[in-house]
Amino acid sequence: MLRIGICDDDSAARESLQLACERVMRDKNEEPQFFAFSSGEGVLRWLEKHAGELDMLFLDIEMGGINGMETAKRIRAQDGNLVLVFVTGYADYVFDGYTVNALDYVLKPCRDTRLREVMQRALGQMHRLAPGMFTFKNVDGLFRVAKDKILYLMSDKRVVTVYAAGRTYTYYGRLDDAETELGEGFIRLHQRYLARTEAIERIEGSTAYIGGEALPISRANHQKALLAFTRHMLGG
Repeated sequence: MLRIGICDDDSAARESLQLACERVMRDKNEEPQFFAFSSGEGVLRWLEKHAGELDMLFLDIEMGGINGMETAKRIRAQDGNLVLVFVTGYADYVFDGYTVNALDYVLKPCRDTRLREVMQRALGQMHRLAPGMFTFKNVDGLFRVAKDKILYLMSDKRVVTVYAAGRTYTYYGRLDDAETELGEGFIRLHQRYLARTEAIERIEGSTAYIGGEALPISRANHQKALLAFTRHMLGG
């Protein structure tokens, strides 16, 4: 399910844009989940607690408090993958969006034809970003976490915990499947632990240190883990 955020201090504008998105996505047999925000401060606070839980965010530029451009800059400091689309009543602001790698913009009032173009581009960008994302589902919904933000994963009785920068997630699954999906750049330390090689700070004996945590390395995986870590440290 596509998760779309709409941030605008005008409630009528938020509702109008959501209805337009629903019409456009209905043609693609998609039923997105929408999240409404009335301020830049509000969406920033939400993203601090729910990193990786939005696929796309529409940002009104001319908001009171923290405006849309400043909000986008703060988001980009933490998340380089969230698809950003500016909403504005003035075309003069459009080119500013390139400084924060915004995908596109829509002018108020938003027309379905224009929104259809933007959504097509957004879906294309998400598809291109997909190889760099780890996707999983739990009771709270579908999550996409950038692989380069993951520190390590731990499995306990088929419950997998993903330790990422500033956030942890849990889901029901097999660590073997996660290892296959994550692919190159991750190394199995132990039956219960899978780590991103670049996140390993050091290896001492049968212990790998990541983010201040000491993770065990099994005898069966020790040589392979040490070789992968050494290659990374040597730049190869």
